Amino acid sequence: MHWQILLGMAAGVLFALLLSQFSWGSALITDWVKPFGTIFINSLKLIAVPLILASLIKGVSDLGDITKLSQMGTRTVFTFILTTFMAVSIGLVLVNFIKPGDAISQNTRTNLLSSYASEVEGRIEIAQDQKETGPLQAMEDIVPSNIFFAASDNTKMLQVIFFAVFFGIGLILIPEKAAQPVKDFFNGFNDVILKMIDLIMLAAPYGVFALLAALVVESPSADLFSALALYAITVITGLILMLALYAGIVWISARKTPRFFYNAIAPAQLLGFSTSSSAATLPVTMDCVENNLKVPREVASFVLPIGATINMDGTSLYQAVAAVFIAQAFGIDLSLGAQLMIIVTATLASIGSAAVPGAGMVMLVIVLAQAGIPEAGLALIFAVDRPLDMCRTVINVSGDAAVSVMIAKSVSRKEKANFNAT
Repeated sequence: MHWQILLGMAAGVLFALLLSQFSWGSALITDWVKPFGTIFINSLKLIAVPLILASLIKGVSDLGDITKLSQMGTRTVFTFILTTFMAVSIGLVLVNFIKPGDAISQNTRTNLLSSYASEVEGRIEIAQDQKETGPLQAMEDIVPSNIFFAASDNTKMLQVIFFAVFFGIGLILIPEKAAQPVKDFFNGFNDVILKMIDLIMLAAPYGVFALLAALVVESPSADLFSALALYAITVITGLILMLALYAGIVWISARKTPRFFYNAIAPAQLLGFSTSSSAATLPVTMDCVENNLKVPREVASFVLPIGATINMDGTSLYQAVAAVFIAQAFGIDLSLGAQLMIIVTATLASIGSAAVPGAGMVMLVIVLAQAGIPEAGLALIFAVDRPLDMCRTVINVSGDAAVSVMIAKSVSRKEKANFNAT
């Protein structure tokens, strides 16, 4: 499948480059090709919420022990926060060493600020609404007032996860005889969802063909990309270092080589790159982790949905690099204290980012405001945000898979230790 997806991506780029040579080519792709990519993404998003409900309820109820659930949950959240903290730190070290903002000329800065002023204004308005909420708003937002309303909005995945875990706990606590019919239903429901994923993935090469073709014809001019090349290189270098970190985690915890790990999750990485959405990629990530990495379903179905919601290592690294890059471009010298606060703010902001394209840009507004950096500076990075969003989604997906392997091995070792102790 990953070779088919790669061929679809390459064909989409070449097709768009060819047709863009004709005056009517861009319009043809936008009107007649792009919709098929949108349909493909929508079909994946359609599956995301049912998959989380079915897999999490099944996974939690199969644990059969509240203590085991508590331990797994604590390890999962702590590990995700730790990797996010490391991602932000890597981003800050790189951007201070490379200093990409110093390469932006006054003329380029003026052109970028004027070109993307309207997009920046929209992101700032959304972020302003979030900043005006109380300090415990994030905790309040976890608990839905209406599960059907939460399930109808892919940006409210954390609320769906809360309900699924709560429901699974309820199944554990009631008598086995009463719980079994409900567990049987969700087992069957989960199998149906997995089969639907198989059917959707048959269209993956064609879906990514349409997505990449549309991206090429809608991209800004090459001049803007070249002006921001050093910034993009800084972000991508940090993302590559995160891939090395994940490979180390898998090697230390499971003794699996980097080549084995990345071959196993290649379809999820390529789909994440094409869709720029961890949530849309979640069905494929779960399939790769369970079938290729052999992570037990009760672990994968618990760790991966949570990871798709709160683990945004690629996003947090990008936020750290972008914040300092914008400060450098405006000639603002950030103190050590200000950069340490960027680490804290970017870590917390990334946890609250929705697993959908472009959400990290809204969270970046909050990071910039906290550090005293002009929010209008967002315009400096809009030109390359979409391709970098695609790259950082690959990191988010890879981090979810690596942590699931680590959690699975830690749970396995603990179970063996308990068995030997008895």
